[in-house]
Amino acid sequence: MQDAELAALAQAGDREAFGELVARYAAQARRLATAILGDPDDGDDAAQDGFLAALKHLGRFDPERPFGPWLMRIVANAAGDRRRRRRVRKTEQISGRQAAATPGPDVETDRQRFRIALQAALAELPERQRMAVVLFDAEGYTHREVGEILNVPEGTARSDVFHARRALREKLEAWNDWKEEG
Repeated sequence: MQDAELAALAQAGDREAFGELVARYAAQARRLATAILGDPDDGDDAAQDGFLAALKHLGRFDPERPFGPWLMRIVANAAGDRRRRRRVRKTEQISGRQAAATPGPDVETDRQRFRIALQAALAELPERQRMAVVLFDAEGYTHREVGEILNVPEGTARSDVFHARRALREKLEAWNDWKEEG
């Protein structure tokens, strides 16, 4: 069943239809929210907030347009709201340098260290670039869809992805050297 059909059924009160939409998009929503917030737990909470907001506002969904970008825009807004609230109650986190200082010879440890470095590098990007590169490279949306989600022209989305990739390459250059040595 197509997303638009499921959305119509969900709007009519079919919980299973909405459950199917959640199942289809939960992983993408979590990854996007985590990329915005930099914390998997907060990302899960923001994704859930986004799904609840989408359920509440299903009547605003245009079935002539793709469901995924509409939903991801809601999730991105929920994550942004959560980030703004978090700034008010700011807590001190362990720095990426401290977390990455634990040496480990096995591959899983190296992968974990790279994930930490990648999250830190993503966190340093401007928000729109971070969202654009995650939506394009990790979630597989087109530049046009990324533009729709971020409410910017397609060319701006394309530029944001380009600049984000370039910045990430520079920030993660040490990992390229490490990969070549290993």
